[in-house]
Amino acid sequence: MINHKIEAELARWHNNYMVPASQVATVNVDNSLAHAFLVLTTDKFAKIVVVDNDNHYRGQLSLAMINSQLMETTKFNFAKLDQLKVASAMNTEASVSHDPDDFEGNYRLLLDQSFVPVVAEDEVFCGIVTRRKLMEAVDFVMHDNHPGIQ
Repeated sequence: MINHKIEAELARWHNNYMVPASQVATVNVDNSLAHAFLVLTTDKFAKIVVVDNDNHYRGQLSLAMINSQLMETTKFNFAKLDQLKVASAMNTEASVSHDPDDFEGNYRLLLDQSFVPVVAEDEVFCGIVTRRKLMEAVDFVMHDNHPGIQ
């Protein structure tokens, strides 16, 4: 549990922890792996959010997940990039958050990943909380004058 004085100072941070969905690159569950590969490599992402046609969160996809679908016994079969869909390679078990303002909960989820998707109760993708955003809040508390912590 976070010290209540620090928690109060984190609440004073004027920025939002969540990057809204409109500013987050996604791929569709029905896109080809070729399209997802292009998005991941062009934008230099390690991982990307997967949504359906109604913007419901469906999972995450990384280059490593794509590579595992292309791997054959002794070589990569790049022809599969056009044949397979994102759904065949994505991870549907990754943790999500339902509360972008839950600093402690999101902090724990971000220990093992660089971002956590924020999903509404109806599974609509709302955005992501990034490790960077939480670190900016910690930096705010550590380096600004906070009379409540002294």
